[in-house]
Amino acid sequence: MEFFRIKNDIPFMRHALVFNIISLLTFAVAVFFIVFRGLNLSVEFTGGTLVEVSYTETVPLEPLRRALADGGYPDAQVQSFGSTRDILIRLPNRADTETSKVGDQVKVMLSKVEGPEATVRRVEFVGPQVGKELASDGAMALLLLIIGIAIYLAFRFEWRFAVSTIIANTHDCVIILGFFAFFQWEFSLAVLAAVMAVLGYSINESVIVFDRVRETFRKRRDMKTPEVINHAITRTISRTVITHASTQAMVLSILFFGGETLYYFALALTIGICFGIYSSVLVASPLAMWLGVSREQFAKTKAQKQEAVV
Repeated sequence: MEFFRIKNDIPFMRHALVFNIISLLTFAVAVFFIVFRGLNLSVEFTGGTLVEVSYTETVPLEPLRRALADGGYPDAQVQSFGSTRDILIRLPNRADTETSKVGDQVKVMLSKVEGPEATVRRVEFVGPQVGKELASDGAMALLLLIIGIAIYLAFRFEWRFAVSTIIANTHDCVIILGFFAFFQWEFSLAVLAAVMAVLGYSINESVIVFDRVRETFRKRRDMKTPEVINHAITRTISRTVITHASTQAMVLSILFFGGETLYYFALALTIGICFGIYSSVLVASPLAMWLGVSREQFAKTKAQKQEAVV
């Protein structure tokens, strides 16, 4: 299925150096903000208190957030839990507050909101040690995912494709983290899941492009390597537009209508999808070309028959 077909190949590789310089600068800026500004980690990573509150009828969340902010918790996370009458509140740790009294304090704060009275159903403390374990486990999961993808690509295609794809998609993940560090958006487990989803999603686009590159190497012996890559990217543009547009439409619907809970998850996916297209086409492909990918690595050589000696 194609929305359109481009007759003449677009010379992407003619500007490959420019695209990669832009990518390198963007990557460096993202790393700078990650290192020197850091991520705004959520309660899952830093530790805090979880308070589950129940109401007899549905209540809006924004007045609850304002009441907690006025009570000294501007970073409190408030979301519906199970139903619109059950509310889950995540509070960061405070040195001047005992954990055992947090539930009572929350009830006092929420009592200032007009509406039904809140009932505290449970209070759980999440220690910083648990947060460190979650952070280390998440980083390990991300590393194992990258290694697994590299092994898969090396076996399916060629090691040059594997290296260029991993570099390009690591670039996507770092860019997402750079955005969250620069704007100090909250980085939670949901955002970490979005980063891992973007990594797998971008890999799929690179596989499609490299599969067409391999096919073109075998069919078109009159083309040089840059021309083969230009041809492969041009022939997959229609598919890229269909796939990414449909995916982005769903993600944007979550971003605008999914509420506070899914906002940063959808935001991370939005950034990742946009940069995933760029990296798969204009980062991974030039890297593969500069690493020396050529027709000889894919063309099947015909075995010559030995003549019988009389």
